[in-house]
Amino acid sequence: MGILDGKKILVTGVLTEASIAFSAAKIAQEQGAEVVLSSFGRMLAITEKMAGRLPKPASVIELDATNEEDLKNLSQRVSEHFDSLDGIVHAIAFAPQSPLGGNFLETEWQDVSNAVEVSAYSLKSITVALQENLSSKSSVVGLTFDASVSWPVYDWMGVAKAAFESTSRYLARYLGPAGVRVNLVSAGPLRTTAAKGIPGFATMEELWTDRAPLGWDLTNTEPAAKAIVALLSDFFEATTGEIVHVDGGLHSTGA
Repeated sequence: MGILDGKKILVTGVLTEASIAFSAAKIAQEQGAEVVLSSFGRMLAITEKMAGRLPKPASVIELDATNEEDLKNLSQRVSEHFDSLDGIVHAIAFAPQSPLGGNFLETEWQDVSNAVEVSAYSLKSITVALQENLSSKSSVVGLTFDASVSWPVYDWMGVAKAAFESTSRYLARYLGPAGVRVNLVSAGPLRTTAAKGIPGFATMEELWTDRAPLGWDLTNTEPAAKAIVALLSDFFEATTGEIVHVDGGLHSTGA
């Protein structure tokens, strides 16, 4: 028996086998869950290919978190696969390169607003769109990068992640009476597709490899994925509005 036996989970953000979302979907299946993935546009075919590489091939539904029509139809699309939903994995984030890499003071609002809408507001829009699907003891788990401090080159994505973390706390407050838990996993830097789009990302890689008390493997997504699966499970039945750090302990260190 696995800790997710019988649970039905929607996993967003699967793009390659190197993504945390892919590892989360894989481990969730190994722990007994049924999984559906989401994707859209030119990434849809890639996600469908990745879905076939899971232990059990998974269906993929179309979801652009900034598209009102997709959000309107999301509940029905999920219902075509599951009679109810026990968990959502939010692994969606995006910013154009201009708000990153040291351009903080020069970035225009249009680029900032894009990053905030995709990376923060989408947690609310997806969760609310699926509110009627969620079971009475369901769990929403998102992925963040510690927004309590400033980081080299992360810039406006750090601001978007701060908004994301606050959004999770407010969702936890308002959905708690319905039995829905909302938590985040804060992972250290990993060499995912998203990371490759951050100019100067190697700066943060060096920071973690030099300073994380437990050390840090930049290519191993499983520790973060295992934390996601644990939070999806009933083992954390009284935990909501929390951020679990999976970063080798670097967040706990000073200068």
